[in-house]
Amino acid sequence: MGSFMAMKENVFNMTIFFLAVATTLFLQILSNLANDYGDTKNGKDNEGRLGPTRMVQSGLITLPEMKRMIYVFCLLSLISGVYLILISHISLFSLPFFILLVLGLTAIWAALSYTIGKNPYGYSGWGDLSVFIFFGLFSVLGTCFLYSHTFSYTVIFPAVSVGAFSVGVLNLNNMRDYSNDKSTGKKTLVVKMGASKAKQYHIFLLVLAVVNALVYLIINDSPWLGYLFLVITIPIALHGNRIIKIQEPLLFDKELKKLALIALFFSIIFGACINM
Repeated sequence: MGSFMAMKENVFNMTIFFLAVATTLFLQILSNLANDYGDTKNGKDNEGRLGPTRMVQSGLITLPEMKRMIYVFCLLSLISGVYLILISHISLFSLPFFILLVLGLTAIWAALSYTIGKNPYGYSGWGDLSVFIFFGLFSVLGTCFLYSHTFSYTVIFPAVSVGAFSVGVLNLNNMRDYSNDKSTGKKTLVVKMGASKAKQYHIFLLVLAVVNALVYLIINDSPWLGYLFLVITIPIALHGNRIIKIQEPLLFDKELKKLALIALFFSIIFGACINM
């Protein structure tokens, strides 16, 4: 999404794009490895957990082995992130350089401390906010800044859209694991609000994503071609309808994968439409 925003301003750079994708993937993998490690060490993963098999909990990988891989991806995320800042022609030791560096280091810390440490914030309901900030606001706004070296407040709206979809994926994950999380004391937002309200919250996230995209188009006085992205609201609506009807927790896992794809295609379709 950040790259499509840059394309609209005619400042797109393919090298920055690929490095941004690589850095994002490293951070996402780091998050998954850290969650696997932390949930097992803290006793949150057990035989009652639904969804994909966790590597450490199942015994396929030992805790020390997973810990080493976490170190590897911390290093890869840091190297890729710093190189990304430098390749975007941001002056070394300038204020923007330090701000982006701090944001990158904070992203690594957020990936680790979600489930690792004495007081993981993922166990007290703050995971949704973290995902919204790092996989929504910071990722889109930060990527766009790397291209243009400027900040436009209107980019906040598509950033909110991406953040809402990202939180939606996490919410589905937590709805699937509701019973096990509740029994092990993992107080996700779903555990705190209850399964029924979590579904309502999910629909709110879907609506929030679409509405913010529309606000961006209206503020920028976009031509009618920009509104063609609304075709994606069909699978979004179908997805929301299925979520309301689901009674079997394991079915949330299938919808999680579908929403991840919807989020990807939403970004591509919306980005393509605003650049027509």
